Amino acid sequence: MAKTIVVKQIGSPIRRPARQRETLIGLGLNKMHKTRELEDTPSIRGMIAKIPHLVEVVEERG
Repeated sequence: MAKTIVVKQIGSPIRRPARQRETLIGLGLNKMHKTRELEDTPSIRGMIAKIPHLVEVVEERG
């Protein structure tokens, strides 16, 4: 089983640059307080690092 992380959206994409909105969509997030379980890869971690004010890592599994 691969490592996974649970990511939660904590900020609104309203009045944010288009790149940040696209990053949220790329993570599968589009509504406040929505969570997604994603594979823990360097690309996912990089996306999270680009928008730390909009998302938080809730849990790391595996």
